[in-house]
Amino acid sequence: MTTYPADLVGPAAVLRRQRDRESSARTYARSFPIVPVRAEGMVVEGADGRRYLDCLSGAGTLALGHNHPVVLEAIRRTLDGGAPLHVLDLATPEKDEFTETLFATLPACFADHARVHFCGPAGTDAVEAALKLMQTATGRRGLLAFTGAYHGMTMGALAATANVAVKEPVAGIAADVTRLPYPYPYRCPFGVGGERSAELSAAYAERLLDDPAGGVVPPAAMILEAVQGEGGAVPAPDGWMREMRRITAERRIPLIVDEVQTGVGRTGAFWAVEHSGIVPDAVVMSKAIGGGLPLAVIVYHEDYDGWLPGAHTGTFRGNTLAMAAGTATLRHVAREGLADRAASVGARMVARLDALRAELPAIGDVRGRGLMIGVELVDPAAAPDVCGARPSAPRTAAAVRAACLDRGLIVELGGRYDSTLRLLPPLVITAEQVETVLDRLADALAEVTAPLAAGRGA
Repeated sequence: MTTYPADLVGPAAVLRRQRDRESSARTYARSFPIVPVRAEGMVVEGADGRRYLDCLSGAGTLALGHNHPVVLEAIRRTLDGGAPLHVLDLATPEKDEFTETLFATLPACFADHARVHFCGPAGTDAVEAALKLMQTATGRRGLLAFTGAYHGMTMGALAATANVAVKEPVAGIAADVTRLPYPYPYRCPFGVGGERSAELSAAYAERLLDDPAGGVVPPAAMILEAVQGEGGAVPAPDGWMREMRRITAERRIPLIVDEVQTGVGRTGAFWAVEHSGIVPDAVVMSKAIGGGLPLAVIVYHEDYDGWLPGAHTGTFRGNTLAMAAGTATLRHVAREGLADRAASVGARMVARLDALRAELPAIGDVRGRGLMIGVELVDPAAAPDVCGARPSAPRTAAAVRAACLDRGLIVELGGRYDSTLRLLPPLVITAEQVETVLDRLADALAEVTAPLAAGRGA
């Protein structure tokens, strides 16, 4: 067997070559300078032998954690059975089984009149497909999207995304997008906070759309997230979701809900729209539906199915392994009641983190739904605004993330100025792991933020 010098295969060498060869657009590799070589459940082992608890879960992709037995068994069975791994959009038993299983997880009032389109394997392509579908069906062009939103990095999805920094270099990217205020009680766009944030958001949207001098041409669709993930784990109130459904329905504006990160039990319901009871016109799905492998679809009301053949295509729409892994994942989450478990475990985690806020004033806000949790860090020495929110503390958040990694805990940042610690553990996190995660996070927060509380600055 050929052997290689340690300076060529060690983790430091691998990381060095990554820095030298990969683009400057790489992201997670900057935050986590580790080389994973093994993983099981929530535990990731690096090439240096260190073990980490993974609260990133592939940005929410790994509903069952790494290498779950039911997923591995489905993949092995598919491989051993000799199924074609790439079939474009041809019908296969694996695709049929996946579709049947997926529709069984949906509210019946939606599934009974739904169609599914298999997209390219990333959520951003599914967003593109949903936008294109509604533009085709309505003959309109514009789009309603929200502050704080994240929908992907391809052109249409990027236009709907709110992050200014990634949009600025792309001229004219948001020309057809009307940006509406998303309810965010802690940093209320109207400066009032609390429940009034959602009430004013709905009133503003309705009045703007009905104002003949409001400047908004009737749009092709509205797109929103029931919980903004990259936006900092900001949940939309259920009443606000129902108002958005009413407003769009009354004006014949298709409503697209992006469930790429919130789907498959993540928020404490199988699909986040179930919390509010609304029935959207289209749902964008990816991440967890593939069981850790690349898969993305849109499910939409049959009335909008006005595409011609080939209207939205792509080479990698027929990933047989992803469909098999996805079927196994969907069934396991449903069978084991993991959505309900996510709700109860997430509530316990939020309660403990909220209690920690009283001890550490650098914690400005704790929020979330199910196992989609955000801890927003602030400068405790600065004066609060009219809603009681203090300025964001991105350097503090980065320092806490690094302190967590030192303790064997992987957490990532999001939200305004990347000042929110985001917790996305797998739905199978054990009670012992919950306590370990919270202990390590609390320890990291105390180490980094205690000096701030003593008045030494952010």
